[in-house]
Amino acid sequence: MEKSRVIELDQTCYMPLFTRYPIVLSHGEGPYVYDTAGKKYLDFLAGIAVNALGHGHPRLVEAIADQAKKMIHCSNLYYTEGQAQLAQKLVQLSGLDKVFLANSGAEANEGAIKLARKYAKRISQDKVQIITAEHSFHGRTLATVTATAQPKYQHGYEPLPGGFRYVPYNDIDALATVMSEKTAAVMLEAIQGEGGVNIPDQGYLSQVRALCDKYQALLILDEVQCGMGRTGKMFAYQHEGVKPDIVTMAKGLGGGMPIGAVLGTNQVVQAFSPGDHGSTFGGNPLACAAAIAVLAVMEEEKLPENAQKIGQYMMAALEGLKPKYPQLIQTVRGQGLMIGVKLHKPGKDIVNAALDAGALINCTNGDVLRFVPPLNIRVQHVDELIAILEKVLTKA
Repeated sequence: MEKSRVIELDQTCYMPLFTRYPIVLSHGEGPYVYDTAGKKYLDFLAGIAVNALGHGHPRLVEAIADQAKKMIHCSNLYYTEGQAQLAQKLVQLSGLDKVFLANSGAEANEGAIKLARKYAKRISQDKVQIITAEHSFHGRTLATVTATAQPKYQHGYEPLPGGFRYVPYNDIDALATVMSEKTAAVMLEAIQGEGGVNIPDQGYLSQVRALCDKYQALLILDEVQCGMGRTGKMFAYQHEGVKPDIVTMAKGLGGGMPIGAVLGTNQVVQAFSPGDHGSTFGGNPLACAAAIAVLAVMEEEKLPENAQKIGQYMMAALEGLKPKYPQLIQTVRGQGLMIGVKLHKPGKDIVNAALDAGALINCTNGDVLRFVPPLNIRVQHVDELIAILEKVLTKA
């Protein structure tokens, strides 16, 4: 089908919820994708931190194909081997005790909110407050968009669910001021993604943990974007040695297959009884097979370690651009392969120019170029991206 026809059909039949770039992608291989005209693009967006293994990784493709031949779905009324194996692996990796499998990050966060409320009600009926951070992003369901402390995502959906309170991110004094015996949970991204790749100070998460303990509140860490090896460890909270009560994940877990997860401690998950929460498609055999393959490849190919190593190289290369383009680049920040470049101007035009030059990146929070490439990229891929950025920034 011709590009113009695809775009025409989409604009005619699909809800206008996305501002799409004017290309039609057809396939991918490794860290590259190709459009229907045959043009090749270096993919440093990876489906927004989803394609952790890049495109077409043989282990992932084989796992999905083999499982599709056996069984795609059977419902959670029955046990399946893959679901049990995946749950065991996530427990081992996270240090938590129990898992619930969903289909997305938003669903995982919705489940975390429900679990926290249910648990808190066992302590006190008045313990309903959930505190989140400004510039956060937790999803687009009604509860998670309320937890997302950004008015632009909430406008028009009022009245929003009650019980949420917002504080500045990485400000322990502000958090301490609003916490009380009515606080059920503090919900934070270990590193904020959509808010501009905001990394907290060392010690911040530990201080949040201490405040939660003081008020018998749960610590929920949203690792949907920053988890799954992206920061150099399997979970970003492991850099500080903090143990949360609830963790959520999705994105890279399935390598492109839709899957999310909520993990909790034994103490907390006892608040759930059969029927309190659920999902028709969550944890289906196909998604679990994909996730098991992704985790196996991450372990065997040491992808968290690669993310740390290549991330350091990439940040140094980006820092090298600052003195060349001081009118454009303000700061470079990141951890592993979750990197942001804050600009002195909006980044939309730079993203569009990079697309024309053959690279997929994006801009978040208006002025932060975000790079979340596959975790198995190499030095030569970073060099290729930097060369493209040099061409783009020279003309910006």
